[in-house]
Amino acid sequence: MPKIRQMSVVLILLSCGISMLSGILLDRGSPSGPANFRAIYYGARCVIGHSDPYDPGNFLRVYSSQSGQFPTVPQKEQLFLRALTVCVNLPTTLLLVAPLAMLAWGPSHVIWLLLVGSCVCAAALLAHDLARELGSERESRLALFLICLMMANCQVLFITGNTAGVAVGLCVVAVWCFVRQRLVWVGVLCLAISLVLKPHDSGLVWLYLLLAGGALRKRSLQTLALAALIAIPAVMWVSGASPNWSNELRSNLAATSSHGDISDPGPTSISRKGSADVIIDLQTVVSVFNDAPGFYNPLVYAICVVLLLLWGFATISGRATGAGNWYALAGIAAISMLGTYHRPYDAKLLLLAVPACPILLARGDLAGKVGVGLTSVAIVVTSDIPLAILSLLIRKLDLAAIGPAARFFTLPFTRPAPLALLATAIFFVVIRWNGSNESLDARSQEERVSRMTN
Repeated sequence: MPKIRQMSVVLILLSCGISMLSGILLDRGSPSGPANFRAIYYGARCVIGHSDPYDPGNFLRVYSSQSGQFPTVPQKEQLFLRALTVCVNLPTTLLLVAPLAMLAWGPSHVIWLLLVGSCVCAAALLAHDLARELGSERESRLALFLICLMMANCQVLFITGNTAGVAVGLCVVAVWCFVRQRLVWVGVLCLAISLVLKPHDSGLVWLYLLLAGGALRKRSLQTLALAALIAIPAVMWVSGASPNWSNELRSNLAATSSHGDISDPGPTSISRKGSADVIIDLQTVVSVFNDAPGFYNPLVYAICVVLLLLWGFATISGRATGAGNWYALAGIAAISMLGTYHRPYDAKLLLLAVPACPILLARGDLAGKVGVGLTSVAIVVTSDIPLAILSLLIRKLDLAAIGPAARFFTLPFTRPAPLALLATAIFFVVIRWNGSNESLDARSQEERVSRMTN
């Protein structure tokens, strides 16, 4: 067993290394560099210099004067340019990155990429640790394969330097700390940082902890208090340079989500030209038939509210132990991606769905096989390399030139990620609802629970 564990660790680290190396090499060929981190870095430098980071004109002036270049790139790189020149980051994000913003760009972005890589690797290793304890050697091999697949497909994280790597990684680390009942204050700190970095990634995981009750609820409340302690000074700090920051931030978010812009879920978004599922929320599916926010947003929100209500009721009425615990986490990881703006790198939150797979596989019934299949498909279609291949295959497909019926039948190819995430979410909500008190395995429940908590 020690040799098997060592080999698993090596394979996970190797998979992470593949993503890091290939992402950095691809980044070197991009004139904009890690655009997402540049936006945070120069946004924080704006505040340090008492300039408004949420004013695009002011942001560009600071960027140009301090970097020595104006961010102009070829037409094919307009996506990165748009991500660079509009600050849509929370004050808490700018505050947390401020220590790096005090350094020169060279060392700061290297440290940031190392931090992203460390968080992602730690999350993968700990997710495997959880899965390994929930199944036999055969069943844990599936979890290892899925985790390695996810880790080998994180190139965009290192190309853009997106905060999702840190936020999602720390969220998974926190869950491990709480479930294992080890280093719980480290877990509280990790989840608090994750919440203030990307609340739309880890917010519903926090909600699960709150609803689960017991020690998990206590950890959720401690996390909320610590997040508030981070947020208050961040807002005060940013308000000194940008008194109207909240309105300006909303304006920037509205601008980047407008018709055809970078965060627009519709088919005309510049994010979607030549790409498949670069935005993975459910709005991207509905907008194929009616590209009007007034139509697709209410419909998607209604679907997500129904899923959340069913999931929440099952979570409250069930136990925070046994299989239901992992079904609930897997379900909320999928639901988190559906209602608001997300990209494939945010879907690394599906690491929290991996521990449910050994439990499902051990069931030996049709439901278990369906659950493993749906989770596996969701992981594959939110992975960078499969999406890149799919993008090449459909790059000449013009949805505007075909009828509604034809658009419907092309959805598995043009919008596979949100469909797979929706199916995965529905499955775990249903199985949690029908078996909220289901044990892990009647033969070895006590042994497995003991291993998880000791």
